[in-house]
Amino acid sequence: MTGRISVRTLFFGVYGELAARREGSAELADDSTVADLVEALRGPGGLEWLPERVVVAVNQRYAASGTRLANGDEVALIPPVAGG
Repeated sequence: MTGRISVRTLFFGVYGELAARREGSAELADDSTVADLVEALRGPGGLEWLPERVVVAVNQRYAASGTRLANGDEVALIPPVAGG
């Protein structure tokens, strides 16, 4: 039987506005990756507007989609930024 982990999610910029929250939490299987979390967040009734490629930081470090998550990790979803 697979264990479970809980991660804290942070939504920056426009993602926070679209999600109508700046933070939350997610419960996942203990062998989950960043990609698994993003897929879970996009699920039915979720954040289906998330783009195909999402910039993510785990514990304040940029992370690839294959990065494994651990219980208590802080995962930030970072929207594209335009300058001018």
